[in-house]
Amino acid sequence: MSHFALQSTQVVIAGKMIAACVEIKDQLIHAIHAYGQELSCEVKDFGEQVIMPGLVDSHVHINEPGRTEWEGFNTATQAAAAGGITALVDMPLNCIPVTTTKAAFQEKLDSVDDKLWVDCGFWGGVIPDNIDELDDLLNAGVLGVKSFLIDSGIEEFPPVEAKDMRAAMPILAKHDVPYLIHAELDCGHFDDVEITKEYDSFLESRPKSWENNAISLMVDMARESKAAGDNCKVHIVHLSSDEALSTIAQAKAEGLRFTAETCPHYLTIASENIPDGKTLFKCCPPIRENKNREHLWQAVTDGRLDFIVSDHSPCTPELKHIDTGDIEKAWGGISALQFGLALIWTEAKNRGFTLVDLARLMSQETAKFAGLDSIKGAIKVGNHADFCVFDEKFEYTITTEMIKHKHNITPYAGRKVFGQVNHTFVRGFHVYQQDEFINSPVGRPLLKGQL
Repeated sequence: MSHFALQSTQVVIAGKMIAACVEIKDQLIHAIHAYGQELSCEVKDFGEQVIMPGLVDSHVHINEPGRTEWEGFNTATQAAAAGGITALVDMPLNCIPVTTTKAAFQEKLDSVDDKLWVDCGFWGGVIPDNIDELDDLLNAGVLGVKSFLIDSGIEEFPPVEAKDMRAAMPILAKHDVPYLIHAELDCGHFDDVEITKEYDSFLESRPKSWENNAISLMVDMARESKAAGDNCKVHIVHLSSDEALSTIAQAKAEGLRFTAETCPHYLTIASENIPDGKTLFKCCPPIRENKNREHLWQAVTDGRLDFIVSDHSPCTPELKHIDTGDIEKAWGGISALQFGLALIWTEAKNRGFTLVDLARLMSQETAKFAGLDSIKGAIKVGNHADFCVFDEKFEYTITTEMIKHKHNITPYAGRKVFGQVNHTFVRGFHVYQQDEFINSPVGRPLLKGQL
């Protein structure tokens, strides 16, 4: 059906919640009418359920090709659709090969055929030995690139140093794409920390100073870039340390193109509440104490943190060492792609946030960051007809049986939340309805220069 309309007494449009009828034609938002408008096409009425712009998650590890036993595009994009996400951006690791060359990127594009339930963009990677290939990689359509300042856990994706970034940043500035940074610097002195089954021992082994120092370095790099006339966009992924917030605020105040994100696990979990030996909670940087969590919420409120993304980073249950509780050996990463909106809404609504705010933090700003805001991130005429229909009052407990990503493990099992995604539309195609996937995979790659 290429011509129809959706209406509700609650629709998020232009920063407001209003009663409206949204007309869809040929995969795009054709017009916005008053609620109850008589039209020549079918009108689906969702009553008081909220019609939001489809979420845009710019931080997802899908791991295909090469590590599809961890996750793949079919299951990851199904989980995204179940979470109201209509577009995501895939990270350049932990797939094989890592997305650091044009050829590797083509392998990834070849692997997505008939597997995408939502639209998908891609980040490339910067490592010490691929600087000369960056132009080709960026011209191939990646939306930006990512580097690590610390061991990534993947041998093929080694960390960069300042000299590597100095070489890369003018190229990235020329293409006007963001440089995403995993901001931890191993400052030493913690090698003697024994990581036991106690979560606090893992927390002690990965202190805030690692993030703080890395972010200070990146502010210095951004200053250098601006002084050189490049002014490269620098972005800090998955911020965990509240002590780095003042550094980020200073960078913004100086007019640097400097942004930062955080994730549901840092905003909804406190280290004091993590049981010993529960490896599903391990991620890097780590989940910190409740006081830190509250400071992150303050930064989301006042804009020091720009948006919220999942950092869905799955692996096999075996790599999580669930049975032994060995935190040191367990792979670090949180799996929760489809639950992000409900998790954040449950916390945010008690802090004065509205679903209009969440649409900004999880759709509008993420689309803008990834360079997708000409087509995604807002319900406006001409944009893709991407919608999430959300029952904000529905209360339930997350169970492993609900999980749509590849392995039915998540640290959120047993957690009570508010808010359920009942329908997801991608470019006007109805792909998810009340726990069922309908039609077939209709998602398509989102390539820079070809949007």
